[in-house]
Amino acid sequence: MATGKLTIDLDALVQNWRTLADHTTGEAAAVVKADGYGLGIARVARALARAGVRRFFVAVAEEGATLRQTLGPGPEINVMSGHMPGDTDMIGDLDLTPMINSYDQLLRHLESLPGAQFGIQLDTGMNRLGMEAAEWSALRDIAVAQNPTLIMSHLACSDEPDHPMNRQQLDQFHAMTEGLQLPRSLAATGGILLGEDYHFDITRPGIGLYGGRPFEAAAPVVRLDLPVIQTRDLEPGETVGYGNTWTATEPTRVATVSGGYADGIHRILTNRGQFHFGATPCPILGRVSMDLIGIDVTHLGTDPAELTLIGEHQPIDNVADTAQTIGYEILTSLGARYDRRYSGG
Repeated sequence: MATGKLTIDLDALVQNWRTLADHTTGEAAAVVKADGYGLGIARVARALARAGVRRFFVAVAEEGATLRQTLGPGPEINVMSGHMPGDTDMIGDLDLTPMINSYDQLLRHLESLPGAQFGIQLDTGMNRLGMEAAEWSALRDIAVAQNPTLIMSHLACSDEPDHPMNRQQLDQFHAMTEGLQLPRSLAATGGILLGEDYHFDITRPGIGLYGGRPFEAAAPVVRLDLPVIQTRDLEPGETVGYGNTWTATEPTRVATVSGGYADGIHRILTNRGQFHFGATPCPILGRVSMDLIGIDVTHLGTDPAELTLIGEHQPIDNVADTAQTIGYEILTSLGARYDRRYSGG
């Protein structure tokens, strides 16, 4: 088999949710948008539902439709993009709960699906989604009279505990929801770790479930191993890959692994990233191409059958640091060609 092997530990995923739920003063939901952060929404959501999750969050109604078909009736599925044009049938037929972001969305929802449940998203300073203070003030009485299931907002800097924006948004959320007897939600993973002041009634752990920062205590969920297709010996002066970007200065043993940027392994790892053979790092030589990558295995004294990009000795965020990005992007870029293997759950 020439495809990479992506192993997803559902028990570790559930353990991470339980740990974050134990840190939550209210109910812990789960965010499973972007195909369960790239790991497969069906398998991820079923494992979480069996563990006790009854409230899920997705980005768009289409994801909500897939999730409802996976989970069946019962769990609440919240759509953070709200009620967009063309969403009405999916929302109504599949019992989805849109997080209303504007007057237009509120009007669309109340007119097209009278009596159907919805939530409200408020903008407390991130300037991305949600009603700003003036719009919310004008619509608050109308919206509250329809008994929304949730009032939520989203923190912009929760991965930086000392950032003043956290307290600013917390104060704004209190001001915008003062006097309401409705469930409230402000914290995702980072917000949970900021402490109880940010928890309110419902938290929304996302990246922490999948083993990423800022949840440093997370159990690792993902392992990615790529098979070695061929090995060869290079003499000084020979080069590796497109553009001759790496030149041997001494005799070098090079392994070519099956994987590349078509599989979500970013080109910026060219000549700077590394794989592992057990605990031993093996540098990338030359460009990361679409399907193939050269790896230095000279120091191993053996020709490995496979090499590990993500695993015990190089977690997701370590790869992200080298690629000058974040763990979210590494996860959600994982390609469709991998042989996905699930354990536990």
